[in-house]
Amino acid sequence: SFTMNTYLFVYDLMQFCGHSWIFTNMIIRFMTFGKDSLADTFYSIGLVMRLCQLLSVLEILHILIGIEKSRLLPRLLQITERIIVLFVVINSQEEVQGKYVVCVLFFLWNLLDLVRYTYNMLARMGLYYLPLTWLNFSLCIPLYPLSVLAKAFAICVSLPYFESFGTYSIKLPLPFAFSIYFPYVLKMYLLVLFVGMCFIIQNYFSERKAHLGTGNIKSKRS
Repeated sequence: SFTMNTYLFVYDLMQFCGHSWIFTNMIIRFMTFGKDSLADTFYSIGLVMRLCQLLSVLEILHILIGIEKSRLLPRLLQITERIIVLFVVINSQEEVQGKYVVCVLFFLWNLLDLVRYTYNMLARMGLYYLPLTWLNFSLCIPLYPLSVLAKAFAICVSLPYFESFGTYSIKLPLPFAFSIYFPYVLKMYLLVLFVGMCFIIQNYFSERKAHLGTGNIKSKRS
C-alpha cells in the first residue's frame, strides 16, 4: 500500500542519513587528522552507529509482517552479527574501542549500507539505475567476507580483556555449581560467524542472479 511504501521510504531515508553522516565524518576526520583519527573512531561516531544498528532491528519486523519481501534468516544473521560485535564485544570493552579494526569495521558497514539504502529509496519510487543495481547486488559479495574477518579479528582482540575482567562470565554458587566463561562463548561464536558467512554469501549470489543474471531488475533487500 501507499502508506507502507511511504513508511519504508522514510525508514530507508533515516538510515541513509545516519550512515551518510558516519561515512562523511570518517572521511573528513581521516583527511584532517590522518592515522590519529582511526583510534578515535568509536568515540566520535559510536553513538550514531549504535542508533543505526538498533534501528535496523525493525527490518526483521518488516519481513515478519510481510511488508518487506526478503528472506528472514540471512537478514536475521547479519543484524545479529552486528549487534553482538558492536554492543557485546566493542561497547563493553573500552580497550577495544580504540583499536584500528573498529574503524575498518565501521567503514565496511557504512559502505555497504550507503549503497543498499540508496538503492532501496529509489526502488520505493520505482526508479532503477543499472549501475546502482549492479553495485547493490555485487559489492556485498567481496565486502561482506571482509567485514566478517574484521568482526572475527575484533572478537580475538577482545578475548584477553574478557579473560582479565571477567565481563559477562557467570559463576553461580552452590548448590548449582554452574558457570559460564564468556571467552569460550565468543570462541564458539567465531565458528557460527564463519558458517553463517557461507550461508549469507550463497544468498547474495542467488539474489544477484535473480536481479542481474536474468535482466529482471526489481526491488529486494541485499
